Amino acid sequence: LWSMLTLDQTVTIGATVPTGFEHTAAEEVQEKLEATARVSKNRGRIYFDITTDKLFKVHQLKSLDNLFVVVKDYDDYQFKTTKEEVQLDWQELATKLPWTNALEVWKLNNSIKKKKGRRKRTNPTKSDQCGNFSTKSTDTVPSDPEELLVDLEALEVKENQRDVSSQPEDDSEEEKHSEIQDQESGVTPLKFRVTCNRAGDKHCFTSNDAARDFGGAVQEFFQWKADMTKFDVEVLLNIHNNEVVVGIALTVESLHRRNITHFGPTTLRSTLAYGMLRLCKPQVSDVIVDPMCGTGAIPLEGVMEWQNSFFLAGDNNGTAVSRSVNNIKHIVKRTHDEGSPSGLPLDIVQWDLCNLPMRSSSVDIIITDMPFGKRMGSKKKNWELYPLCLREMARVCKPGTGKAVLLTQDKKCFLKALLQMEGLWRKSHTVWVNVGGLHAGVFVLKRTAVVFGTTSEDVMEPHTATGSQKENMKDASQ
Repeated sequence: LWSMLTLDQTVTIGATVPTGFEHTAAEEVQEKLEATARVSKNRGRIYFDITTDKLFKVHQLKSLDNLFVVVKDYDDYQFKTTKEEVQLDWQELATKLPWTNALEVWKLNNSIKKKKGRRKRTNPTKSDQCGNFSTKSTDTVPSDPEELLVDLEALEVKENQRDVSSQPEDDSEEEKHSEIQDQESGVTPLKFRVTCNRAGDKHCFTSNDAARDFGGAVQEFFQWKADMTKFDVEVLLNIHNNEVVVGIALTVESLHRRNITHFGPTTLRSTLAYGMLRLCKPQVSDVIVDPMCGTGAIPLEGVMEWQNSFFLAGDNNGTAVSRSVNNIKHIVKRTHDEGSPSGLPLDIVQWDLCNLPMRSSSVDIIITDMPFGKRMGSKKKNWELYPLCLREMARVCKPGTGKAVLLTQDKKCFLKALLQMEGLWRKSHTVWVNVGGLHAGVFVLKRTAVVFGTTSEDVMEPHTATGSQKENMKDASQ
């Protein structure tokens, strides 16, 4: 079966990552695979070369949402000026692309996924049908990399029905074209779809046109069957101005859903949580607190990767706390089943965020997803809530060395609150991200050396909130 692909063969893997965290993801790739990642001009994507024996390790990386193997990339593709000429170009391109290795990697990937014994997913996102072919297309850079492939349903479902990795790839037509060897003939042709993402204003075609025309050419070339939802192979066509990348998807559902089994209304993506954690570089024995943990995405991600730090998480909303507890139980059971010692360096508490049950100057890192206002809470309440939060965070955080990494979409309100607390916090830098289509900022703050309780910002009610403020807290969280 593997005659076409030796284990030390180099292939290019592409990955979608949370926008703004491309360099963080590249760092992880370097650290864990010793491969140098290239950050795409198209935000939210990175590319790196690996030997195929490392493919299973790629699935263990925590910064990557979706993976694909690159069939071919063009830095400066010369698009024709009329739709008809472009259509002919797509037809020609499909016949001359080096499909063979990419399809072998796709096969190898299926067998890796089976070995991992991943369960069949429930409630996969329904995909949307556009055009006559199996095409999904967006005409701009998607607001969120998660949208790119989160609706892939079929590969794992197929695995429960038949052994994909040892199936012949196609019927006799593809054999002639693609040199993929198989022993049987006359098997059901593979089902496929083309997903196109296009950005740029110099094209005479839409992403829908491109997906349909390229899809037609791929179908003709391989004699595969177009199928929007029950596909075996998803061919990706990414167009960003003159940059064109053709790939084959290697993930069925985005890897960002990995730790969460009990979702809340605004559960943070695991990949984004991981990126935020990497920004604060946790050290051995650091005490790391998430005071608004929601369903626990940040502490769960942290505790899996930085097991020599201690995580403390809480929320003033009881439902959120119980969801977090269920997510933790699920992970403890999973790690125990896999033979790891049970127990995680993590505690979860229901608390009042403006009156944390912690000693002053006891925390190394505070990391949280603050109420956005659009999804949870309201903007009006954020004006009162944010300064109180920053003050209480400053109280528990170690002066001089403490750090905070805070995600919010309510930038105006946050920056005003930060100005009020400037004696206690200094902004180090900001990473701009997309969260479910909302433009948000991850603010990295350093705790000043000022001792809490000695400046005008914090002398009044050092860490007590009034009744109305507590009410606001409750509303803002749920």
